[in-house]
Amino acid sequence: MTNVTGGTLRRRPAQRRSQERVERMLDECARLLDEVGYEGLTTKEVARRAEVPIGTFYQFFTDKQTLVRALALRNLDAFLDRMATRLADEPLSGWIGAVDLGIDEFVRMKRTTPGFGVVDFGEVLAAPGGPALPGTQRMLDTALENNVVVADHLRSLTVELLGVSPDPDLSRAFLVAVEAADAVLKLAFRVHPEGDPGLIAECKRLVRRYLSDHLG
Repeated sequence: MTNVTGGTLRRRPAQRRSQERVERMLDECARLLDEVGYEGLTTKEVARRAEVPIGTFYQFFTDKQTLVRALALRNLDAFLDRMATRLADEPLSGWIGAVDLGIDEFVRMKRTTPGFGVVDFGEVLAAPGGPALPGTQRMLDTALENNVVVADHLRSLTVELLGVSPDPDLSRAFLVAVEAADAVLKLAFRVHPEGDPGLIAECKRLVRRYLSDHLG
């Protein structure tokens, strides 16, 4: 596990039972986001559906925003773990294959992961294609915007697993690529609930062509 979520809870669950309770609360949070959206989400209903006392909820989370933040971080953990495993185990066509893999994995999570259409890696979306609710641009890290955090993790994976030289300009290049992909994929899910295939293909083409100037 990449353990991006380390240190985000009010208190860390030390025992297995506590860990399971936290996971159940995050699972129910995700399902409720699909059912009622962020505005309809309540801590009381999360606790009820997770079958934990409301007091237990507040042992780990201060409010629904910190709960949703923990869910976003768990989503990023899952995405990065999947990327790292596949990059390590599967023969890919270098960084170009990694670009396609990252976009495909994001789209797969949009289509299949509960709550991911509302909260993917931090931003809380009013609808799967946006817009984002104000004040949710720094859910992953209070000091950095969500896409900065995502771009930095993807850059690190590329350098570590594909042997790419850690050029000083690479951080900026990955941030631009993530921002561009984020915008086009939001459009793809506004156009079609499953993500417009043509726009997803254009997203891959755009990111490949841009990064080719930096990765060769």
